[in-house]
Amino acid sequence: MQVVQPIKDVEKIKEIQTILKKQSDRDWLLFTIGISSGLHLTDILKLKVSDVQDKTVVSLREERTGKMKSFKLTDELIHALREYNKCMDINDYLFRSQRTGQPIKRIRVYRILNEAAKQAGLEDVGTHTMRKTYGYHVYLKTNDVMRLKELFNHSAPSVTLRYIGMA
Repeated sequence: MQVVQPIKDVEKIKEIQTILKKQSDRDWLLFTIGISSGLHLTDILKLKVSDVQDKTVVSLREERTGKMKSFKLTDELIHALREYNKCMDINDYLFRSQRTGQPIKRIRVYRILNEAAKQAGLEDVGTHTMRKTYGYHVYLKTNDVMRLKELFNHSAPSVTLRYIGMA
């Protein structure tokens, strides 16, 4: 099993965002929400227009833990979501397949992220990279491993530090 790493270099994050934005707004939004929220991919893929429309904070119940999670939307994300959602129904999934209308599959997200990462010169990137990247950068800003431990529902701070590539 491949162990994926957080993207530690802010310039590489921006490069991946640029690559994804050229491909599609959907792919850029998925990645940007992923690195801004710390959510599991399964929870991101279940987001609907109604979950984000006209909101500054998004709240949802995590599928794995049943716990409520909230994250603040940046001004950039609020604007991008407003534009992206213009032609969508309130009950549409944000990250839907054009073919089925259902959320895109995990393997599709993996391929999207992996291809963009390769173009940016990165390896060891997968769907968990977004969550790990979020944790890594929050830790750099706050140095609060206990907050991340709780957020990630880890058993010990050492698990969290290893997860975000700090140990």
